[in-house]
Amino acid sequence: MMNTAFISIGTNMGDREEFLNRAVTSLSAAEGIESVERSSIYETAPVGVTDQADFLNIVVRVKTLLTPFELLAECQRIESELGRVRTIRWGPRTADLDILLYNDESIDSETLTIPHPRMQDRAFVLIPLTELAPECIDPITGRRFREEQAMQDGGVELWKPYRE
Repeated sequence: MMNTAFISIGTNMGDREEFLNRAVTSLSAAEGIESVERSSIYETAPVGVTDQADFLNIVVRVKTLLTPFELLAECQRIESELGRVRTIRWGPRTADLDILLYNDESIDSETLTIPHPRMQDRAFVLIPLTELAPECIDPITGRRFREEQAMQDGGVELWKPYRE
């Protein structure tokens, strides 16, 4: 069965745009992933640990045969391939791939929570998500993500529109 998942990709180290492009290319090449659509690129100040470079963020929609846990393993493999080292929570990173949504499923396990916790509070996730899927609904609350307060909070700048 074909599944639809949304993945947030962020980076604030090195050639940020190149890391985003490499993450998308790796997802596109992964076995079990049939298609990848991407949003424009947005720039945001860091959250949590603020003494670091600004982030570039995108959201991608993937059509996949992978289960949520297989998709998580693929995202972690790509992060590792791109040199991600987990040292400081919310610290600098070459690539951070977070599964936001997987179909309309709700998963709460030790290793994976879907919908992604706190996504409704993060404009840097919601703005590119709603660019790709304006009618996208939170499977827990039933609200459209575009109606969340975080969409009005600002701090997210269009860095580069995506053109196919």
